[in-house]
Amino acid sequence: MRRDPRLARRFFDRYEPIHAVTYFAPEARAALDELGYRGFWMGYFAARSAPLGVAPPEVVTAVFYNFTPERVAKALPAAWQFAGPDAALRARQDSAVAALRRYGLESDENVSAAAELAKKAACHAPLDGRPLFAANRALPWPDDPLAALWHAATLLREQRGDAHVAALTAAGVSGRESNVLHARAGRVPPEYLARARDYDDAEWSLQEKRLAERGLLNADGSLTPDGQALKDHLESTTDALALSALDALTDDEVETLFQALTPITRTVIAGGDLLSVTPMGLRRDELQDGSANLA
Repeated sequence: MRRDPRLARRFFDRYEPIHAVTYFAPEARAALDELGYRGFWMGYFAARSAPLGVAPPEVVTAVFYNFTPERVAKALPAAWQFAGPDAALRARQDSAVAALRRYGLESDENVSAAAELAKKAACHAPLDGRPLFAANRALPWPDDPLAALWHAATLLREQRGDAHVAALTAAGVSGRESNVLHARAGRVPPEYLARARDYDDAEWSLQEKRLAERGLLNADGSLTPDGQALKDHLESTTDALALSALDALTDDEVETLFQALTPITRTVIAGGDLLSVTPMGLRRDELQDGSANLA
């Protein structure tokens, strides 16, 4: 079956918010604080890397791709002195589900349908070259439909994320360069991304210089035609690789999943915990369209 790869991006805009409560909901921060993790970043690296087990900081840096080794090393392995990966996994799932319930979501027919189809997609998506997706898929599936939906959303976003890392690596764009390229493409304000990904002025300027030397940035920091072409290539490649997660679903199932996810995502966003600007550059301008538009 032939599907437009842009469909993968439209799905991402729907399942990423369901996963992202893990980072932005107060329940998540409180749960990780209760485990003893010191500050947001220790909790972030502990919870997100927990499916890998007690992985060395070098491995987490490689898999996460766009953080500095120093930032990761401040959190790991020190986090495991307070609580191990199993505790972090329980905390992130339970707190995410608590936030979703606070928004008004329940394990109703629509959530159950979304969870079942998202699980089918995630369980049949390719594992090759996708370490963080594979580690999450090895975890037990929750019985509760709302928890299962959150878990499936987590798998699908990491499946896409691993694919994006592969595309960046193949294009010779380092993790630190990728943040600057992302910001200069207009996806996220540079000041926000520099703060969120731990750049000082000197490092940001260094990465801009490297991109400029490759003919990707103009002197004013805007993308050159080659830079725009590269960014478009990275996004389209990521979409094409992520689209494979839908291969196990028929067109009718894709449409059913899309129609089920869209109102759920609207509810999550209406909950108010997700910031209007995030490092992922989520789009909200077409969430009124509840159809996958496969025809």
